[in-house]
Amino acid sequence: MLLAIDLGNTNLAFGLFEGDQLRHDWRLATRRDSMPDELGLLMVQLIRQEGIDPKSVDAVVVASVVPPLNSSLVEAIERYFGKEPMMVGPGIKTGLRIHYRDPKEVGADRIVAAMAAFKKYGGPLIIIDFGTATTYDVVSKEGDYLGGAIAPGMGISVEALYERAARLQRVELKAPANVIGRTTAESMQAGIIFGFTAQVEGMVARIKKELGESPRVIATGGLAGLIAAETSVIELVDQRLMLEGLRLIYDLNA
Repeated sequence: MLLAIDLGNTNLAFGLFEGDQLRHDWRLATRRDSMPDELGLLMVQLIRQEGIDPKSVDAVVVASVVPPLNSSLVEAIERYFGKEPMMVGPGIKTGLRIHYRDPKEVGADRIVAAMAAFKKYGGPLIIIDFGTATTYDVVSKEGDYLGGAIAPGMGISVEALYERAARLQRVELKAPANVIGRTTAESMQAGIIFGFTAQVEGMVARIKKELGESPRVIATGGLAGLIAAETSVIELVDQRLMLEGLRLIYDLNA
């Protein structure tokens, strides 16, 4: 079985593939002070809870945007699974022609998601990932990674609001009934949800105009469903895009 691990700034997601089928997947909070034994034991325990022997893992592939945790994660994999992981980075084949001026600058997560989306849905595409940052990545119909945009994510934007505006209380992240809020909580929900929805609609419109085409728009990430429910520009939400992309990259490089 293939163990695919996506180490992000907010979440650590991992899944087990048997062939091209995702058998199980899990999502944990990323802790930058995690030790190798913590990471290894937790993954092993979760896998065993599903009745799977961790020894059935015969390969591991990792995409990480948290360099300070890489050594701990690699040590955990080697110690608890007995495998040297394939790390997504410079030199790894992706099947995409990357048009960044310096391809090494592109985050592994962005390339993995772009590759998976192109393989699954074809091009042209806009992939929106609602993570710690909200990223917009563009792939041409020929499979060229053209670049994209990076904006502050919903989570860090909301946290900044709470930290800087002492009188504002935390609210549930959900869409209110009206754009014009009649309580402070409703006003905050409207600003957060409809504000980010407007950002998505505006960015997609600008990208389409610059591209001169009408690409499909695919969303992923923890808060993707929340925004997709409020706009018609997002065609579909695919929450397993990263893990499936990691499997594809492993198959291409193994």
